[in-house]
Amino acid sequence: MPGPWSGQKTKSEGMTLSFWTRRKSIDAIVAGHDGHQLKKTLSWPHLVALGVGAIVGTGIYTLTGIGAGLAGPGVILSFLIAGAVCACAALCYAELSTMIPASGSAYTYSYVAMGEPVAWFVGWSLILEYTLVCAAVAVGWSAHATGLFRMIGTPEALLAGPHMGGLVNLPAVIISFAVAGLLALGTRESATVNMVLVAVKIIALLVFVVLCIPAFDASHFTPFMPQGFAATPDANGIKVGVMAAASLIFFAFYGFDAVSTAAEETKNPKRDLTIGIVGSMAVCTLIYMVVAAVSIGASRTEVFSKSEAPLVFILESLSHPKVAQLVALAAVIALPTVILAFMYGQSRIFFVMARDGLLPKSLAKVNAKTGTPVLMTLLTGALSALISGWLSLKDIAELANAGTLAAFIAVGLSVIILRVRDPGRPRVFSTPVWPVVASGAILGCLYLFSSLPTTTQLYFLYAHCLGAVVYVAFGLHNSALARAERT
Repeated sequence: MPGPWSGQKTKSEGMTLSFWTRRKSIDAIVAGHDGHQLKKTLSWPHLVALGVGAIVGTGIYTLTGIGAGLAGPGVILSFLIAGAVCACAALCYAELSTMIPASGSAYTYSYVAMGEPVAWFVGWSLILEYTLVCAAVAVGWSAHATGLFRMIGTPEALLAGPHMGGLVNLPAVIISFAVAGLLALGTRESATVNMVLVAVKIIALLVFVVLCIPAFDASHFTPFMPQGFAATPDANGIKVGVMAAASLIFFAFYGFDAVSTAAEETKNPKRDLTIGIVGSMAVCTLIYMVVAAVSIGASRTEVFSKSEAPLVFILESLSHPKVAQLVALAAVIALPTVILAFMYGQSRIFFVMARDGLLPKSLAKVNAKTGTPVLMTLLTGALSALISGWLSLKDIAELANAGTLAAFIAVGLSVIILRVRDPGRPRVFSTPVWPVVASGAILGCLYLFSSLPTTTQLYFLYAHCLGAVVYVAFGLHNSALARAERT
């Protein structure tokens, strides 16, 4: 007998109720999709590298300084708090990704737990998050690479977007298309390159730590929280304090969710996804705490927080100019790993939504030779290039956290709903103390969302109003479940 959660329509329900209760079956998802399957080529080292590649990037190289300016030495607590919220979300992701080993990440989990309208909202949030992060890192990479482009005679008008008086940020456009092209060649090939670049990035940070330890001065940690703990406006109206820094530093942590988008391409998802998600979070939290601590010990926060490249600044202040240049070069070489990880996730979200009929079905076509959604990958690269080529880093980055927080909240809710509704289903990885952990992810993300600027929250609302229009105009009537109802 069709019920309100079956995704089928009874005579008494009518179209409206059926629309609100459409949801996917876990068994149907796991069974696969004929003609639209991704090739299984990844193992846990690739997944850990994918997660670390996504997490360790612009955040650790730049946000350490900005966060220290907001919280002082208490920025270490900011990293810990942001990491704790993300850890709760990561544990929820680990349970759901191993129980539902299919591409789509939070979008797919929401489709199973809460139905199609919520899944669309979450999918749109992920598109917002991944696209903006790709574009933001492309702009950040461009800022480090402009010297190289000047050496080959690139006109100044092609090194900055209109907001900086130029025509287009050509380096950002080039790196966006370059990463998209690499991904289109094949998942395993791009994952292998990613592992090498992640190693470069980690080695550079290790060198930084080793050189800073001899200059460590414990007195730099006093006063520990000069701006206080809560996020409160200063004389200029800017929120400062440990929690204000935590809401910003949160940007530096997310990226592990990109691992869950690789579920369908993982050889042994039940083992490898857990290692990939939890392992990448553990590695990155440790890296962040150590780097933040030695940064503060080697230089006072009020000094290095004013630099756009705080790690390079600290090394130069310690009379290591050549090593500082190498660390900067490592950032230029390795930052594309962040673009690669998020562009990978973005193309897979697009792919799954198209496969489900919420976006044009033709976008879900997988290349027979590479086993990748080439069209979707190149479209993602084009969107990143368009945004990064003409908009400023500030404009791009403002919405990224909002989309991520919405997705994390949905994942926490999905764990709770499925635990209650389907308690007997086998769970390869079970979230420990799931009521506490899932609630911690939800409440923590809600608090961080409330700490975002009001303008960012409004832009998030406007973006989802646009998404609702797209859904009503196309997805509502063309989704696979909608077509099934009409047959």
